[in-house]
Formats: sequence, C-alpha cells, structure tokens
Amino acid sequence: MRIHHLRQHKCERHEQHRGRGGHGRHEQSHPEGRARHRRERLFDANDIRLLILHLLANGPAHGYELIKSIEGMAKGEYVPSPGIIYPNLTLMEEMGFITVGEGQSGKKSFTLTAEGQTSLEQQRPELEAVTNRLATLGVLGDNRRLPEVQRAIHNFKTALHAKLGSAELSKETLYKIIDTLDQAAKDIERS
Repeated sequence: MRIHHLRQHKCERHEQHRGRGGHGRHEQSHPEGRARHRRERLFDANDIRLLILHLLANGPAHGYELIKSIEGMAKGEYVPSPGIIYPNLTLMEEMGFITVGEGQSGKKSFTLTAEGQTSLEQQRPELEAVTNRLATLGVLGDNRRLPEVQRAIHNFKTALHAKLGSAELSKETLYKIIDTLDQAAKDIERS
C-alpha cells in the first residue's frame, strides 16, 4: 500500500484529533478586523511519512532522533513538531510500515518493516522532491545568515518601518514605496 493513500486509512486517534479541531487553518484576530492565516505548511503529513521511512531505512531510531535528523537535513531551517511526528509514527505502525520496540535508552525505537521498505521504493520520485525541498531550505538559511545579507535586510526593514510608521505619510509617498518594493522584487528575481 502506498503512503499516498493513507488519507483514506485514518486511525481512530487521527479522527479523534481531527474532531477536536487539530487540522485546518487556524485564524487569529487581526486589528483591522481581518482574519490572519498561519504560515503555509512547508511539508504535509505524507511528506513527513516519506522522510520517516527514508530515515528508518538507515536503521532504527526514536522519535526525537527523527526530528533532529529532519532538522539536520534542512540545516535548522525546518523542525517538524512532535505533534506531526508521533501521530504519523502511530499511523505507520498501524499500517505495518514500521514496528516499535524498546531502545537502549528505554525510549520507543522504530524500525522499518519490509512493507515499509517496499512503500518507500515505490515512492522514490516523491521522496526525492521532499529531500530536495529540505536541501533548498538549507541553502536559503546559509545565504540568509551571511552577515552582509542580514545587514541589508535589517537596513531595509528599519527604513520601511520608519516611513510606514509616519502619521503624515502621503499617498504619493506610499505609492512610491510600493513601486520601489515591486521593482526590488523584480530585480532580485531576475538577478
């Protein structure tokens, strides 16, 4: 069974979690009366399951090790929460893709089964796309951490906040700021 189709095979815990509002968009009240949406998820549950299978193909691991391994693949730019890792581990165990035992430290240790290995092999292209996205995040983080980039971003934010914070900001100035931002975005895209 491919992990793609896990959405049709939800475990009882998953359904209970969903019934409590555990999925979907969370909204916060915004001062202007508009709803503000949470940042888009970088990886969905299927992506996480593929990464778990991939990591367990290298040997048994416990949940925290899986979290740290995924974080390492993204060079710290993405860290999956325990709230996405552990329910997926439970679901994958129920589906027969992994088994659970007790590790040396007394923590649960997860091991890939033959069925899990088969599922992983069937989804190599999808796994490659997910691992490429993680690698891209790592490159982004490396470049964003360059002192010159940090300084430029800080200067940009400071200047923008100072102008936008002015009570006497004219529409003409506001439109000029918008045009400048749009032009800067185009210049960066085309560089």
